[in-house]
Amino acid sequence: MGPCVWLILVIANEVAALLHPQQPSPCEVVQRDVFCNDKNLRSIPDQLPPGIQKLDFSRNLLQNLTHEILSVYRSVHHLNLHSNQIHFIQPGIFKALNNLLVLDLSENNLDVFAALKTDVGRLPSVESLDLSGNALYTGMSDYFLRDAPALKNLSLDGNSITAIDKSTFSGSSALRKINLHNNVILEIKEGAFESLINLSELDLSMNSITCITDFNLSQLKLLNLSKNSLELFQAIELDTEYELLYLDLRENKISYFPVLPKMNRLMYLDLSRNRLRGINTSGTIEGDLMMERSFKSQNEVSHQDFSQLLYLDMSYNQIKSLPLLFFNSMILLETLNISNNCLETLSVTQEAPLNVLKTLDLSFNALLNLSFEHNTLLSLEALYLQGNYLGTVDSDIFHRLPYIRELHLQQNYLRICESHLLEVSQEPQHHECVSFFSIPTLKYLSLSDNSLRFVPQYAFRGSPLQILDLSRNPGVYIHKNVFSGLEMSLTHLALQENHLQTLNTDLSFLTNLRFVDLSINRLTSLPLRNKDSSIEFLNLQNNSLVTLEYNTLEVLERTLKILYMGSNPLSCCSNPRFLDMVKGESVEIPDLASVTCRYTLNSKNVEINIVDIVQDHCKSLDVKTLNIVIVVATSVGLIVTLVVAFKLCHRRRRRLNSSFKA
Repeated sequence: MGPCVWLILVIANEVAALLHPQQPSPCEVVQRDVFCNDKNLRSIPDQLPPGIQKLDFSRNLLQNLTHEILSVYRSVHHLNLHSNQIHFIQPGIFKALNNLLVLDLSENNLDVFAALKTDVGRLPSVESLDLSGNALYTGMSDYFLRDAPALKNLSLDGNSITAIDKSTFSGSSALRKINLHNNVILEIKEGAFESLINLSELDLSMNSITCITDFNLSQLKLLNLSKNSLELFQAIELDTEYELLYLDLRENKISYFPVLPKMNRLMYLDLSRNRLRGINTSGTIEGDLMMERSFKSQNEVSHQDFSQLLYLDMSYNQIKSLPLLFFNSMILLETLNISNNCLETLSVTQEAPLNVLKTLDLSFNALLNLSFEHNTLLSLEALYLQGNYLGTVDSDIFHRLPYIRELHLQQNYLRICESHLLEVSQEPQHHECVSFFSIPTLKYLSLSDNSLRFVPQYAFRGSPLQILDLSRNPGVYIHKNVFSGLEMSLTHLALQENHLQTLNTDLSFLTNLRFVDLSINRLTSLPLRNKDSSIEFLNLQNNSLVTLEYNTLEVLERTLKILYMGSNPLSCCSNPRFLDMVKGESVEIPDLASVTCRYTLNSKNVEINIVDIVQDHCKSLDVKTLNIVIVVATSVGLIVTLVVAFKLCHRRRRRLNSSFKA
């Protein structure tokens, strides 16, 4: 080839490159990961670097998966095709992708492909497959699962499957986790999961299953059946020990306590939002009646083993009574929630002391009586009793809880004992009041909405409260020494909606107090004098404040960050320091739009937003005020002058009289 010809070819190549330049890839490459998501692409770019391990092509416009598209990416381990428009997959396309471990085909149109009744082909190495949100109905998933020997995790969430057949997972025998959440499953055929000897997690929540009468998946560790229409759950009695740890049966229609495996390791059981009327562990109406009549025989409740149970939730049912022996085997129970039921009485005795329990929620029942024997509930930290009818309990009932940190007692009818009337005793003390002093572990106490009339002095001394809620007790009298002993511990104080006209105590001496809510009262002043105050949040909405004292603002300016001041009859011209605070940037006033003040114009009161105040607004008031001041000052001056003159004259007269006598 001559030099002229060679030169012509070189020039031709350069011209071609200029006319048809290679387009840069729209994807982002990070080491061996490629991100092509959210690019409105209709095909996978062919200029991606070789050897990539992760390809994210989610939220694009891809419609067909063919050999030409994927054959060059055999190194990919993780392929994300979520939210495209895929409706066709070339059979056998994944057979050569021996490195592919994770395949996400969720939110596509795979029901169109499944309607062709063609298998997608072998998935030789895929361990995780997501087919959720593809409008697949019964039998369609089979075309993707017939030859997936390595598959461990499968999601069919959000499809339209109505039944699970014995053949559904026959080609995926290595499955460990199956997600069938949010389908329309009505029926599970016998043996549908029995071939999956490694299955440990099964999510059947939000379906239409009505009954489980032969539960026998002994290898299962997690079973979620929440949000179905279950009326009954019953396990087959086997000598085999079940591995089940987590059972979620909430939001069903279960009337009788489920019959659990005789030998189990259950740690978590949620039966909330069902129709339980009592604790019948036999699963029969006769057993339920027997349990309600008599609990003398321990065998009536102990044939089910709860020795590993840590968490039990039976809230939002219709339970009227609880047999004490029901808790007898729950030696490890840490959380018990029986809120929103119909309980009228509860006793914890040494027969079932629940001494590992840390959280007990009995809120929103109909409790009239509550008792804890000595040496019970020795680990309890949080007790929820709000929304009951408690008025008379043992006065020192909470002193028997050596680790109690939180007492939620709002919406009851309790009275607070005066500290000097009581001595802590192991025997029940009946004083028609409850003692809260000298509980050395207590950090949180809510007595909101208890119709309190009096909070006595030293009521909480010896209890290192950090949060105290005495709100919504209209007309309550709070003694000036009520917070004595809380000076170094209290950080949050709620006193709203109490109709308070004055504060008997200076809150600034609670030196760690950061959050104060005094809203919806009738306060005319807020005396704060201690400059060591730490108040950061202060709510003074809906009071009767005309001014904020200079000393109060001087204390608040150091630490205050958030202030609510709306709906007070503030004076526009008597709060210059507060106006400076409003105009400054150190304090946030979220309700500033509703903070108004009043000034006098032509003998009329005018109300405007406090941010609109200018100096001229106060001049109209000052003219009238100045005239009054001048008249008063002149009168005072005249009176002083007359008094001085009278005294001088009186002295002179005495001197003259003295000299005359001499």
